[in-house]
Amino acid sequence: MHNAQPWRFVHRSGGRSLALYGDPQRTLPFADPDHRALHLGCGAALFNLRVAAAHHGWAAEARLLPDPNDPWHLADVLLRQSDSADRGLADLHPAVRRRHTSRFPFSEEQIPEPVLDGLRAAALLEGCRLITPGAWHTDAVMELVRDAAMLEAASEAVRAEIASWTRTGRPGEGPATEGIPVDALGPRQYGVSAPARDFDAQRHLPDREVALFEEHPQIALLGTVEDAPADWLRAGQAMQRVLLQATLDGLAASLMSQPLEWPELRPSARDPSVAIGFIHMVFRLGYGASGEATPRRPVADVLAFQ
Repeated sequence: MHNAQPWRFVHRSGGRSLALYGDPQRTLPFADPDHRALHLGCGAALFNLRVAAAHHGWAAEARLLPDPNDPWHLADVLLRQSDSADRGLADLHPAVRRRHTSRFPFSEEQIPEPVLDGLRAAALLEGCRLITPGAWHTDAVMELVRDAAMLEAASEAVRAEIASWTRTGRPGEGPATEGIPVDALGPRQYGVSAPARDFDAQRHLPDREVALFEEHPQIALLGTVEDAPADWLRAGQAMQRVLLQATLDGLAASLMSQPLEWPELRPSARDPSVAIGFIHMVFRLGYGASGEATPRRPVADVLAFQ
């Protein structure tokens, strides 16, 4: 969430393993008090490691939550050279640098069913399920997005937390290597039905363009059967796999996590007639601008050697 980049990798000398840790200094106490979104982000980083390993002809075997006494130790990854590296993972490598969140309007062009089938298959490969809701369910989720926006507007703590991760060039903001930069904010949205989150809703930066967004967003929901930290890590890997596949398919995407950040709204995001369990992410998908790149922390800040 908010490009907090809450991961830390440790390479153990003398071996071919890396440990993935969550960073307790990069949490979001108000929007993510149970650290579910932190696990999603770290799961996405873990998936990128698996993709990079396969691209270079290595197999990456991940063991989730290996130390029951250390909840911040999220995974151990053993690397081994392999003549049969996972080509499905390796093929996703070009999309890692191309994938950006797009807070821009999408066209009304419908995504072909075979493309959606491919995204569903990507989620299943990571032990998760992706559903594309029908009209009534989509309307219900969009109503939850609007409800979440109202709860957010009424919470000074949540607004301050979002502001602390937004980079507008004003004095006193955090490092430019993290957070949401002004170039990635996208245009201000005309009307009340726009689905993209506005990280500048309270400050009203000058000179931002105003745009009309799609009237009927195409969304997809990612879920797991259970709702424990290991499931969150699996969902993070599935989330990234879906996003990378969508990028290769020519789709733009943004994440609509707002309703999932409020315990009173999250259960209502699921369709009770579909056995999807717990929703971890709502994707907005379509054809449009791919979005601007967000910064990354220096490698020395996220990789240590022991």
